[in-house]
Amino acid sequence: MISRPLTAVFAALEALLVLAIGVAIPLTPLTVLWVVQFGFGADWALFWRTAVDTWLIGHGVDVTFTLDPALAASLGLAGADQPFTVTIAALGFALLTALLGVRAGRRIAETRFATLGGIVAAATFAVASLAVAASALDDLARASLVQAAILPVLFFGGGMLVGMNLARRDLGLTPILRVPDALPDVPRALIATSLRGGAAIVALLLAMASVVTTLAILFSYASIITLYESLHTEVLGGILVTVAQLALVPTIVVWTASWLVGPGFALGTGSLVSPLGTSLGPIPAIPLLGALPSGDSAWGFVGILVPIVAAFLAGAWFGPGIRRRLNGYWVVVAALAMGVVAGIVLGILAWFASGGAGPGRLVDVGPNPWAVGGWAALECAIGAAIGILAAHRLPRRR
Repeated sequence: MISRPLTAVFAALEALLVLAIGVAIPLTPLTVLWVVQFGFGADWALFWRTAVDTWLIGHGVDVTFTLDPALAASLGLAGADQPFTVTIAALGFALLTALLGVRAGRRIAETRFATLGGIVAAATFAVASLAVAASALDDLARASLVQAAILPVLFFGGGMLVGMNLARRDLGLTPILRVPDALPDVPRALIATSLRGGAAIVALLLAMASVVTTLAILFSYASIITLYESLHTEVLGGILVTVAQLALVPTIVVWTASWLVGPGFALGTGSLVSPLGTSLGPIPAIPLLGALPSGDSAWGFVGILVPIVAAFLAGAWFGPGIRRRLNGYWVVVAALAMGVVAGIVLGILAWFASGGAGPGRLVDVGPNPWAVGGWAALECAIGAAIGILAAHRLPRRR
C-alpha cells in the first residue's frame, strides 16, 4: 500500500499533469508557429505568455491588456489605445480542467490516503496556477494573481471531488454531496428534490442548447467558411483560430441557452441577439459568429419553450418520487425550488460567459446573468410544476 509521502507526491504529480495539459493545448501550436513562421528568431517567452494568458482566460481570470499604439490605431476601435480587461471566460479550458479533475480524483481515490491526496492535489494546483500566472506577467498583459490562485482550482477541485466520490463511497465526501439524514423528512426531501431536479433541468437545457448550436453551425457553414477566408491566415494561423474557437464553444453554448431562455446576449454595447430579433453593430471577424441569426425571426419565440420543456421532462421524471415524499402545497414549493436552483446555476454560467472581450464597445459581450437567472427560474418553475402534476396523472409504473 502506498505510504502518505508517496500519496502526496502522486497527487501533486496528478495536479501538475492536469495543468500542463491545459497550458500545452495553446502552447503547442504557438511553439510550432514560432519555429515555422519566425524561424526561432522571435522571443519564445512571448508565446509562453500568450498561452498562459489564454489558459487563464479560459478559467475566468481577468487579464488586462495594453495594445501597442500602432496596433491600436490599425484596429480602428474606440478606446483601443487605453488598457482594457478581458473578463469573459473561454469555458472550453475550464471544462477540460474539470474533466481531467474527475480523472485525477478517481486515481487519487485508489490510494489509501485519498483525503490527504485530494488536499495536496488541490494545493499543488493552486500554487502551480499562481506560479505560471506570475511567470506570464508583462506590461502588455497582466493577469489577476488573486483570481489565478482561486478560479482554476475551483474547476479542478470540483471535478476531483466528483471523481473521488464516484470511485469510493467511504471517504467521508458523500455527506458533502448529499442532503444530511439528520434533517426532518420534509426539508430533506425538498432540498434533495430541488438540487437533483434543478441539476437535471440545467443538464437538459444545455444539451438542447448544444444541439441548437450544432444545427446553427451546420446551416451557416458557408458563412463560416467565408469568414475563415477573409482572415487570410496561413495553415498554422487557421489552426490557432480553430483552437481558440474550440475553447469558446462551451461559452457559445451558454449564449445559446441564454437565447433560449429569452434575454439573449450582446456582442458589444447596444447590440442584442434574442428570440425576438437581432440587432448587431460591427463584430469581431470570428468565423463561428457567422452562425448568428440575422434580423427578426417569426419563429424565434418558439425557442423560449425549450427551457419549459426541459423543466417539464425533469418534473415528470422526478414527479412520482416527489408525490410519494411530499404532498399538498409542498409539491408546488418543490417545483419552485427546482426552478430557483436551475436559475441560479444558469445565472452563474452566464456570469462566466459574459464580460469584457476587448476595447471600446466590446466591453459588453455575452448574456446578462441576472436576467438569465431570473427568467430561467420563472420558466423552469412553471415547467417543473406542470411536469410533476402530469406525472401524477400518468399510470404508475410497476
